[in-house]
Amino acid sequence: MIKNLAWVTTQAAHGRDEDETAVVAALSLAGCAVEIVNWDDKTVNWSKFDRVVLRSAWDYPERLTEFLTWLDHVATVSDVVNSPAIVRWNLDKNYLHELADARIPITPTVFVKPGDVCEYPTGEFVIKPAIGAGSRDAASYDANQHEIATRHVARLHASGQTILVQPLLNSIAKDGEWPMVFFGGKFSHAANKRVSLPHAGTVDDLFAAETNSPHTPTINQLKVAQAAIEFVSAKFGITTYARVDLVLDNQGNDCVLELELIEPSLFLYYADAKCTQTFVEALIQ
Repeated sequence: MIKNLAWVTTQAAHGRDEDETAVVAALSLAGCAVEIVNWDDKTVNWSKFDRVVLRSAWDYPERLTEFLTWLDHVATVSDVVNSPAIVRWNLDKNYLHELADARIPITPTVFVKPGDVCEYPTGEFVIKPAIGAGSRDAASYDANQHEIATRHVARLHASGQTILVQPLLNSIAKDGEWPMVFFGGKFSHAANKRVSLPHAGTVDDLFAAETNSPHTPTINQLKVAQAAIEFVSAKFGITTYARVDLVLDNQGNDCVLELELIEPSLFLYYADAKCTQTFVEALIQ
C-alpha cells in the first residue's frame, strides 16, 4: 500500500481543482500522507514519495520540454501515475488516428502539419492544437471566417504545432460532451460538460468556462468508452485513472472527442461519494 503520495499541481491551479479537497481528505483517512506540490518546484525531493500523481499540472503544453524533462527525472526516483509512456502518447492528439484504425469511432478530424495547406469543412468548424489542454488555443469559426481561421492556423504552425480541424458538431450546443471516468480500468461514473469555446477568439485562463452536471450513461456510451479504455490497456497496461470524452456526431452516433489520461478533471463533485473512495483505492494499491 502507498503510504506517501505527491499530488501534483501547478501554482496557477491552486484552489481550482474540484476533485482535490475530497480526494486528499479521503487519502489521509486511508492512512496515506499527501503533499500538494507544484511540478516545477525545484526544492521538492521527489524520491521521498512512494507515488507521484499527476493531477492539475494544467500548464504543461506551454512548457512541454521542461515538463517532460521533469517527468523523466521523477520517474527515475518514484512511481509516476499515469506513467510517462502514457503521458507522452496522450499529450499529442494524433493518438486519435490509432483509435480510428482500431475501429473506435472518433469525431471527424483532419490533421494539418506545418507546411500543409489547411482546408475547412462546410459550415462551422473548430481549430485546436494537437498538443493542448483546457481548450487553450482552440476556437470555433463560421463558414465566412476562413481568413481569421487561417491566421490562427499560421500562428500554431509557426510554433511547430500540428493542428486539428473538426466540424462544430450540431450536438455540442444542444447536448455538450459526456466525460466517462474510469479507475483501474473500470467504469466509475459519468458527467455532462458544456464548454464555452471561444468563437474566433482565445482562452486566456487555464481552461475554458464549463457548466457541469451528473449524467447516467447509455449502454452505447459505455460500449464506446470501454472500447477506448481497453485499447489503452492493451497498449500500456491498466491506467490508474482515465477519462473518455464522448460527443454525438452529426449522424447521432456516439464518438470519442478526446482521451484524457494526463491530468483530467474527474467530476467527483458530481458523483456518488463511493466514486471518490474507488479513486483512492486505485491510487494507493
